[in-house]
Amino acid sequence: MNREPIIDNAKFFLIFFVVLGHLIQPFTAHLQAIDVLYQWIYLFHMPVFIFLSGLFAKGLSDRDNLAKLCKRLLIPYLIFHTFYTIYYIVLGIEGWGLTLLNPRWSLWFLLSLFCWNLLLIVFKRIPKGLSITLSVVLGVAIGYVEGIGQTLSLSRTFAFFPFFLLGYWLTAEHIVFLKEKVTKTVAVSFLGVVALAIYLLPSFSSNWLLASSAYEALGSPQIGGVIRIGIYLVSTLMAISILSLIPRGQFLFTKIGEKTLYIYLLHGIFIHFFRETGLLKIDNPLDLVGLVIISLVIVFILSSKPVLILSQPFIEGRATLFRETFARRSPRYGRSNGLRETNH
Repeated sequence: MNREPIIDNAKFFLIFFVVLGHLIQPFTAHLQAIDVLYQWIYLFHMPVFIFLSGLFAKGLSDRDNLAKLCKRLLIPYLIFHTFYTIYYIVLGIEGWGLTLLNPRWSLWFLLSLFCWNLLLIVFKRIPKGLSITLSVVLGVAIGYVEGIGQTLSLSRTFAFFPFFLLGYWLTAEHIVFLKEKVTKTVAVSFLGVVALAIYLLPSFSSNWLLASSAYEALGSPQIGGVIRIGIYLVSTLMAISILSLIPRGQFLFTKIGEKTLYIYLLHGIFIHFFRETGLLKIDNPLDLVGLVIISLVIVFILSSKPVLILSQPFIEGRATLFRETFARRSPRYGRSNGLRETNH
């Protein structure tokens, strides 16, 4: 599918919220304002990110699906699981083993994305409305499975699958349509109401938004399904509101939206370093401004050309950026090998 600037703009803002959410998480117990922001972010940032991932899941056929998915998702998962295991050991963090079937922290997304693409082989043969309804039923039902958790990211895979499937059935044109129909006033007002509701419900656990545990583990074995449906509704409305606020034009940050997987996989280097060293302190809500700036700096650093060149072989399994850069600096090399610049 052709890339619409609004999609990459949305991905830029979402990856910023991913980084900011991880950066402020250790301080949620210290200040209610930080906790409200954390829960507000987690209500929409991964649902929208997953929805946008579904938009780009249309090009894989059943025949070549598995090989491409393994190269694009499972191999980077193995590489970065090993990398972060070593990195944790260097930082002196305990309790992080090389348990490949139990993804820790943000690496769950790669396993779930692999599974969502496989699930499409079945669900794309089901009528749209019925398939989405079935995915919601599965997402709600999985929480009643005793002991379901982070193993193979099964809980999150089924809980977030409705957003991925919705993205598969829709197009970028639908997002543009929503942007035209939903006014900025309505969108901002709804997002503000959600923030106020979170503030007035301080006893609500943010663990519900992670979708990584059974309802029993969350303390609501009977009504957990009702709570998840409520989260689905709020997250969907927040997603519509957020997407309606995303600008459509080309900006400095638009290109960054094309490289969000790099930022997603690499930002843990900064997050875990800050958490373990205790360099960041929060004494009042105004300190949040500093964390916002740090989050933006991390996003821009990890989307810079040097970082992309060095990490592309581990994330995409190729080194085209390195070859193109070398070819541009060495015209003789470029002519003799027939290399030319390509778009990414």
